Amino acid sequence: MDIMRTNWGYWVWMCVMGLAGLRGLAKAGCLEAGKCCKGRDLTCTTQGWRMDRVYGTCFCDQTCALTGDCCYDYSQACPARDCVVGEWSHWSGCANQCSPTVRVRRREVVQEPENGGETCPPLEEKAGCLEYYTSQGKDCGHSYVPAFITTSEYNKARRKRTLSRDWSSVTEDSGYCVEFQIQSLSQACLSENRPHARWMQYLREGYTVCVACQHPAMDIRNHRCYGDGNDTDGSKLLRWQAVGNPQCQGSWRKVKQVDKCSCPEVHSFIFT
Repeated sequence: MDIMRTNWGYWVWMCVMGLAGLRGLAKAGCLEAGKCCKGRDLTCTTQGWRMDRVYGTCFCDQTCALTGDCCYDYSQACPARDCVVGEWSHWSGCANQCSPTVRVRRREVVQEPENGGETCPPLEEKAGCLEYYTSQGKDCGHSYVPAFITTSEYNKARRKRTLSRDWSSVTEDSGYCVEFQIQSLSQACLSENRPHARWMQYLREGYTVCVACQHPAMDIRNHRCYGDGNDTDGSKLLRWQAVGNPQCQGSWRKVKQVDKCSCPEVHSFIFT
């Protein structure tokens, strides 16, 4: 009997100690160790249950989420924090004057992402930019703007319209004409068959066309039409686009500027 009592007491004691040990194991982790480390830190460890339900050495560093060896309570000890960024700055000016370039705006990181939080969004944005005037007010950059053209028939209706207030005190300019030789055009011009847009079918590579710059289409500041190739010669390739079908576009070279257009009506157009 004494031997049985002794054995019984031993097993009770072992059970009590075992439960106490299990209780200690259950508590072991990042919180109890007070650890939460950035990056990969091989010293940021403790003994406890891992997320894969294996007991042993587990990690409390930022990389453990990728390697799968975090302590079971890592997410509580090291909660994820998403990246936080500030407001966008104002857009910068154009990087260069008088030529197509870019402008930029930026924002700063307020809080870096931690513990697997969302990464930061782009901190810089760029957008196309073109300044038409220098800081001294000189006209520039317009040669990069495509010439928007339409049939000369449109001018009959345009002449009936009342001039805008901006032009009310300005003497009407008689205008001018620019001859261009078409270098290229898109297929959309040739396939256009809508009644109001059939004039686009008369645009052909190699043809010389006349484009009139008339009072309603002029810039009030310089009395010129955008895309007329002012201050350029025949060596520069210029862009044009048909009004009414943005897919109908192409390139041409300036031949000359004259006072009056003399092309056949089907090859006569106007700036808009």
